[in-house]
Amino acid sequence: MGHEYPVSKPHLGGRELQYLTEAIETGWISSQGPLVRRFEAEFAAYNEVAHGVACSSGTGALTLALRALGVGPGDEVLVPEFTMIASAWAVTYTGATPVFVDCADDLNIDVTRIEERITPRTKAIMPVHVYGRRCDMAAVMRLAYEYNLRVVEDSAEAHSVRPIGDVACFSLFGNKIITAGEGGICVTDDARLAAQMAHLRAMAFSEKHDFIHRKLAYNFRMTNMQAGVALAQLERIDEILAARKRIETHYDEGLEGVAGVTRMPPRDVLWMYDLLADDRDALMDHLSRDGIETRHFFQPMSRQPMYYDPDWSSLNAARFAARGLYLPTYVGLTESDQDRIMDSVRSFYLDADRKR
Repeated sequence: MGHEYPVSKPHLGGRELQYLTEAIETGWISSQGPLVRRFEAEFAAYNEVAHGVACSSGTGALTLALRALGVGPGDEVLVPEFTMIASAWAVTYTGATPVFVDCADDLNIDVTRIEERITPRTKAIMPVHVYGRRCDMAAVMRLAYEYNLRVVEDSAEAHSVRPIGDVACFSLFGNKIITAGEGGICVTDDARLAAQMAHLRAMAFSEKHDFIHRKLAYNFRMTNMQAGVALAQLERIDEILAARKRIETHYDEGLEGVAGVTRMPPRDVLWMYDLLADDRDALMDHLSRDGIETRHFFQPMSRQPMYYDPDWSSLNAARFAARGLYLPTYVGLTESDQDRIMDSVRSFYLDADRKR
């Protein structure tokens, strides 16, 4: 059913229509249009990185980054247990094996457990900035240096967290901080990596364009129309982030001391407002009946059928997955909207107390 308060929705309040119209009126609707190059350059500059390579999704961005770094069959990549499954799938798509590392209490990869998972086959580490919380990148980079590993940051949920790995990969899906509807982008300071990712995303055509393809590649290109939407969003990113910060603060203040609710650590940027809840599933049903959509936390990778480990339930990631949810989080959500949502949370636990 539809909800009065969806868990997420895009805020298209800038020049999205202007740029889309420009793309259509000029006939540049494909990946060769000038808005793609402009978005790549401006997104890279915003992140204080030299190169941007736009593509069709955040999953595609991770796959391109891993392939450009030479990750392939026989290699292992360290991936958090607590993440969206696309992080692990990108590794599997290259023919490499994801090796999972449990999460700390902030949901990010537990850096104290990374070293024990490193083997002679380990090629890279993929830290994920979960729900907008920056990983302990100093610790990740020290380990990467010590063991000569590459670092691919999964920044799908963390626009404006400044990259320091070899490549950082962002999603531009409709529920992300900024969006193209669908899309992704890789950023790096390494010109060779950027060129290789651009080559791989566009079917690895030769300079002669003679239809001789010397490597397995992808059709992961971003269209000029998608780039127009993403560019308009990027122009307003500081405004968007400020609005999200206000949402985070109001939820923090309103949920302080609510019996049954445990607030999570602060976020560097707000993607989704996550929390732990007693009787989580019943709370979600209650909120849904009140017109409020929510989402469960991610499930541990070791619980997924293709990566199944029978010991998954002992993980810290499993403990959080069993109690976690996130509330509606989007620009356009007013304080009165949030008050309505938080009133519904409080009423659930008050009713539960009365029934005891």
